[in-house]
Amino acid sequence: MLYGKRTALIILTLFFAMALVACGSSSPSASSSGSTPTAAPTTAPTPTPTTAPTPTPTTSSTALIQTATATVQGKSETILTDAQGKTLYYFTSDTPTTSACTGGCAQTWPPLLASGSGAPTSSTMLPGKLTAVATANGNQVEYNGHLLYTYAGDSGPGQTNGEGLFGKWFVATPDLK
Repeated sequence: MLYGKRTALIILTLFFAMALVACGSSSPSASSSGSTPTAAPTTAPTPTPTTAPTPTPTTSSTALIQTATATVQGKSETILTDAQGKTLYYFTSDTPTTSACTGGCAQTWPPLLASGSGAPTSSTMLPGKLTAVATANGNQVEYNGHLLYTYAGDSGPGQTNGEGLFGKWFVATPDLK
């Protein structure tokens, strides 16, 4: 029993260490390219080896945004989700036009991408502005100036496992400013 708890603790610690490497803080650079270099993790985390698909950017023809009620840090809140009901997050290191999460980071935090030239839509009326902006990840969906992502650590709708990770990842809500 003790051996199993230790093994689980070690695996959990390694998962968070790899995510930290992939999504660690990035400081603005003075380069003229506007992109922020990111370090790819040495190994990709796999939440469930036999049933979890490899995370890929979420893409739909209209990048449909929905709302749902979920528990975030012990409190029931209305959150933004993708068309499949997975929780959407924003990254505080992003700017309104540049994603700081690319490469290996984008494997853990797949960006929500819009295909086509039309503006993304929502299934419900949102108080903020929903747009798409060209980033290093592609035509990424943005809400009120915050680029949106899903989290590979969420295996299904209603999960908010990425909330507050590294003090930089937060669940996107309709009242996001």
